[in-house]
Amino acid sequence: MMARTKRSRRSYGAGEWGRNRVRIFPDPKTGLFQIEWRENGRRLTRSLGHREWVRAKRQADQFAAGFIDVPNGKAEAKSEPLTLEKLFDTYGEEVTPTKGAHSRGHDRAAMNMFLRFFGRNRDPATLSQRDWDRFIRARRAGRTGPSGRPVSDRTVEYDLKFLTAVLNWAAKSRDEQGRLLLDRNPLRSLRTPTEKNPTRVVLAEEEYRALLKVSSRVDWRFHVALVLAHETGHRIGAIRQLRWCDIDFQRGTILWRAKHDKSGFEHITPVTDEALDTLAEVRAMNPATGEAPVLPAPRNPLAVAGAARLHAWWQKAQILAGLKPKPGRGWHSLRRKFASDLMDQPLKVLCQLGGWKTAKTVLRCYQQLSAGVDLIVGVELTDSAA
Repeated sequence: MMARTKRSRRSYGAGEWGRNRVRIFPDPKTGLFQIEWRENGRRLTRSLGHREWVRAKRQADQFAAGFIDVPNGKAEAKSEPLTLEKLFDTYGEEVTPTKGAHSRGHDRAAMNMFLRFFGRNRDPATLSQRDWDRFIRARRAGRTGPSGRPVSDRTVEYDLKFLTAVLNWAAKSRDEQGRLLLDRNPLRSLRTPTEKNPTRVVLAEEEYRALLKVSSRVDWRFHVALVLAHETGHRIGAIRQLRWCDIDFQRGTILWRAKHDKSGFEHITPVTDEALDTLAEVRAMNPATGEAPVLPAPRNPLAVAGAARLHAWWQKAQILAGLKPKPGRGWHSLRRKFASDLMDQPLKVLCQLGGWKTAKTVLRCYQQLSAGVDLIVGVELTDSAA
């Protein structure tokens, strides 16, 4: 198989990303072509010692195809200074692939945004409070970011937490010579903006009943997803990844796999008769077993239904149910409804049923509590912690 190649006015690349990718480009000072490749996560360069474009291109193809020695490469390979672009490239190759689909997408978008804002050749060690504050102002106002529109503090916080995570990772990771990529995180301990009054909508019972009534008209998969979201309280991302082997009809339980859970929390929960009846009915109409998805994609029964499609089904159901669009009323509002409906349950039990790792998250982000109930739950949580 021939190496994949790409030519631009500035450089020429050969090989495949993450395997044998190499690039040639002219040195801005001498005009001599340089060849660049990666070994053990570190980017290396060597001079080809000439200015012949066709010859340099041929050497790049040969190097990518068999990683042969570079002719006329008398100088030893040397590591280049760390730039923000190189740091993101390394993080993107080693860490991002371990994340879920949504997080991978955000990683890529955030990397591009920060590279445009701070500059590709920026030394990460020189980032400071001024850069932090400057980004916050620009992101709030919509002067940077993929949408070009103003965003909430919650979105800004999400972006900055990613940048902080990358810098923390670099401060703990070493190259093949045992040197830290960064001596320290220059943005450590800086405060991220937080939403003062975040919109956390809880789906009302009458709204759920209205959606349930029209759910089968939208799609049978939407009906199943709606019932499971209401009866289990789990995220739609985990629900759409369910396989039939995760459903135990005899015991009346569902296995939630760690790789499909946002928190990486693998657990088994009992489910209601309503949820089991819905699953049994669907299985009878669409026989499937093993690793077959419970919610297959409409055009590919071996793949799970996509997140975008489930979002579109929700929007369609709202219209059919006569519900006016409301910010925050989406799949996650069912998770908040679950937490609020089971407020009389012990926190430990509720966390297990809904897949929460900590009770603090439930109290802060999901349950709608009165002042009196809040006080009682707070005492119970303190006692259990003690």
